[in-house]
Amino acid sequence: MLRIGTRRAARRQETDRPHPPDPPDPLDSLDPLDPAQEDRVRAVLALGGVPHADLPDGVQQVRLKLLERAADGREAPRDVSAWAAVVASNLAMDWHRARRRQERLGERLAVLWRETTDEDGAESRALSMAVAQGLGELPDAQRQVVVLRFYADLPVRAIAAELGIPEGTVKSRLHTAVRLLRARLHEGEVV
Repeated sequence: MLRIGTRRAARRQETDRPHPPDPPDPLDSLDPLDPAQEDRVRAVLALGGVPHADLPDGVQQVRLKLLERAADGREAPRDVSAWAAVVASNLAMDWHRARRRQERLGERLAVLWRETTDEDGAESRALSMAVAQGLGELPDAQRQVVVLRFYADLPVRAIAAELGIPEGTVKSRLHTAVRLLRARLHEGEVV
């Protein structure tokens, strides 16, 4: 009986004693950006026109580039804050280029759609809308090769060179995308 009481008392004393702080997480020490640098990166991205919702992704990309630099064995930049600001500025420019590319693609598709609807009428308009909707549902990689092949009229070899992937990968993505689009058009009774 005495033993049980002693154990309970010992347990009570353990819980009453303050515990030492948890050891620091080793992953926290790997973060190459301190809070002030992270705020500066956010500011550069925001001033560069990157939408507020995309700012955390931009900060992560800067952080990743700094970690990649360290992993490649290159020495750390002399001024990490300045280096991070330059990288953030470049990311903002890349974001604008990608957005403009998407806008131009949308404009070209709209022109093609208008030309098709003027010539063929309602039936063709329904097909165009179904194809556009089907394209929107494809994964990015498949949509990209379909648009480059059928809308930009690039040959498979040029698409492979442009994207830096093997020709077989382009053909595979095209095959899968066309099969999915065809199934979608049959399901919607458009074809």
